[in-house]
Amino acid sequence: NPDCLLTPHVYWAQRRGEIFLRVDLSDAKNLNISVEENTLQFRGQGHGAKGENEYKFSLEFREPVRPEVEHRSTQRQVDIRVRKQSEHWWDRLTQQEKKPLFLAPDFDRWLTESDVEMELKNKEEERINSIRVESRVPKDPFLGVKRGYLFMYNLVQFLGFSWIFVNMTVRLFILGQDSFYDTFHSTADMMYFCQMMAVLEVVNPLLGLVRTAFLPALLQVTGRNVILFVIFGCLDEMQNKAVVFFVFYLWSCVEIFRYPFYMLGVVGTEWKLLTWLRYSLWIPLYPLGTIAEAVAVVQSLSLFDETLMFALPLPSLLGGSLSFSYSLRLYLILMFLGKKKHFIQPFSTSLNT
Repeated sequence: NPDCLLTPHVYWAQRRGEIFLRVDLSDAKNLNISVEENTLQFRGQGHGAKGENEYKFSLEFREPVRPEVEHRSTQRQVDIRVRKQSEHWWDRLTQQEKKPLFLAPDFDRWLTESDVEMELKNKEEERINSIRVESRVPKDPFLGVKRGYLFMYNLVQFLGFSWIFVNMTVRLFILGQDSFYDTFHSTADMMYFCQMMAVLEVVNPLLGLVRTAFLPALLQVTGRNVILFVIFGCLDEMQNKAVVFFVFYLWSCVEIFRYPFYMLGVVGTEWKLLTWLRYSLWIPLYPLGTIAEAVAVVQSLSLFDETLMFALPLPSLLGGSLSFSYSLRLYLILMFLGKKKHFIQPFSTSLNT
């Protein structure tokens, strides 16, 4: 009944300069809260102790307060904050000595003056102890050198893979599918350089320069170098196959976003679009790159059988030699197991700080 005015339950607490009121009124609306002549007036519609009704109350404060009132309505309650004119602790909230029946202490926020002083003292002690601990931790005198090295490493790799990506893209638009078959001869030198540089990504975790685990970095770098140096680099017949284009293109697509992401991370900067691209593109490009690498391995098996390149000599009774293709078959199995295990852990080249 909108004509029935009721009083809600009100809980209060104080600090040295503020009064906090919590009105037990859920889904409150049509609120009218003000301070006039040192008396707080409250009126509002909501669900209180007597159900959905209009509720009101007034409180004449013990000492002068400022007329500005701050309030916030939530689904469960209405929070009110009033500032005291002078900062000190009151012995009671209201002018009248007898506490109104609807008013009670807010024990969730209740602190006495001694409690606050002890809390401030504990915080100050914690701050001093924290400063003491930080002062005892030795600063790394080579931190600037490490950051400079990692920044330059990521920058050089970014420029290298960007050159490969742009070169292949331009040739694709100009030559079409014909560009597939001379990819190795047009980009191999730069890819050799980038992948030899990538060996540092195995060394950096061992030196504690980055947060990457050693094994994922070793698997990634070793896998690519087997494809590049052993399969493409040693077999002339593989260098003219279209699979080279897809392997190189997928590698460069991943790296032109990965290296600048870590380059910015070294200097404590993040570009949200780059972060999104780095982790979103990784999802389709990583398995596609794995498939392209597997195709290259499969296509090379018969070539290693025919040429006996890297074959292991065996006694004549055992067949004379063991083809290197058997090692690649084992590598193919390990590659898929390793890729599956480390798919969600793309290795990092950011500073380990």
